[in-house]
Amino acid sequence: MSEQEIQQPVVREAPALYRPRYPEQTIFYQLVRDHFEQFALIHEERFEASDGPLRPVVRKVVHQFLSCGLLENGFARVRCPRCQAEFFCAFSCQVRNFCSSCQQKRAVLLAEKLREEILAPVHHRHVIFTIPVALRQLFLRERSLPGILPRCAFLTVKRCLRAVLGQEHALPGMVAAIQTFGSKVEWHPHVHSLVSDGVFLPGGEYVPLPLYDEEFERLLTETFRRLVLDELVKANRLSLEFREKLLTWQHGGGFSAYGRHLILSEEPARLLHMARYAVRPPVAADRIHESDDGRILLDIPPDQKTGDTALLLDPMEWPRRITNQIPDPRRHLTRFYGAYANRLRKRYRAEDGEVTVRPVEGDGRRPKSRASWARLLKMVFEVDPLTCPRCGAPMQVISVITAPALIDRLLNHLRGKARAHGGDPLDARAPPAA
Repeated sequence: MSEQEIQQPVVREAPALYRPRYPEQTIFYQLVRDHFEQFALIHEERFEASDGPLRPVVRKVVHQFLSCGLLENGFARVRCPRCQAEFFCAFSCQVRNFCSSCQQKRAVLLAEKLREEILAPVHHRHVIFTIPVALRQLFLRERSLPGILPRCAFLTVKRCLRAVLGQEHALPGMVAAIQTFGSKVEWHPHVHSLVSDGVFLPGGEYVPLPLYDEEFERLLTETFRRLVLDELVKANRLSLEFREKLLTWQHGGGFSAYGRHLILSEEPARLLHMARYAVRPPVAADRIHESDDGRILLDIPPDQKTGDTALLLDPMEWPRRITNQIPDPRRHLTRFYGAYANRLRKRYRAEDGEVTVRPVEGDGRRPKSRASWARLLKMVFEVDPLTCPRCGAPMQVISVITAPALIDRLLNHLRGKARAHGGDPLDARAPPAA
């Protein structure tokens, strides 16, 4: 037999398969479940003087989170039309800035929206705007105040770029995300923004910034400092005397604008990664541990002063830090400004200019839902939850189960079979034998 007649086996990479995440088994879930009620009882005595009263939205979000991903609260029934294997998919809580799973999906949606609808094909900068420690508790007690940070950040960029480029009527494009946490999950309000590295003129012409250097960054910092302080004085949240004192502090006085990370238009993957980073959840679940004495151990980047890579927190300090990150209802954390604002976006794009809107590709069929649970999981974790683990065929949602009596009957049936035959009762299963 010749070498040509020998057929080499075809090796195909098996698709990564979805597995239920069992949130109740994570340390994060257990800490919230075990300590939140006690935290709520002692909050007024221990934390209200510094943080303000416990907001109603906190209890609501925590209760929603504790039901996230649990089959006992309802689920979708998913079946393979080819081999009839099926599994149950629990509902998500969809809360903001608390559930890491739901926040990760929200970050993917934002990155996709930016790529398909918002960002022009030009270079962008990742610019971070921060405020001094002396003002942070004020922003914690007054929950409407963090909203002035992205507004002042945009005015800063607009004024500085117009002045440097000599374009009085031009606008930069900015996507600004409010973050309220630091690496230790402490209250640390600041803004992550994606800013066009130049300005747009009406009609589509784009004027790039020739040089971003330390002098321009100092201009950004000082402009941002003055705008924020002026807003606080205007809102009667800061005295003129304290404003003048803060302006005398050297090196920005705790204010900063850092934008030395340039993202080229030829780097779409890096741009999307940065967008997802800007709206990431406050803490990754694998950074949280429980010590033998009941305290919480949080993995942190090496401390600049001590070199420590872990932070010990008492059981009441942990829920305090994580619930402070919950935003008030109807407070948008991501905002679009300038040439990327909804009402101005078309005005600053043109078919015959340097920046044009790329044509929408498609075959005329109705597009899939933007918030498709299966598509998001495939983007985040590189697994396809609607791929049958037995035969590889696409699976379908056949029903949604919400009646408590029916939920209990189905789950008890599955758990009874698991006790009798072993294995995970929630894995995809084949139909009964004929």
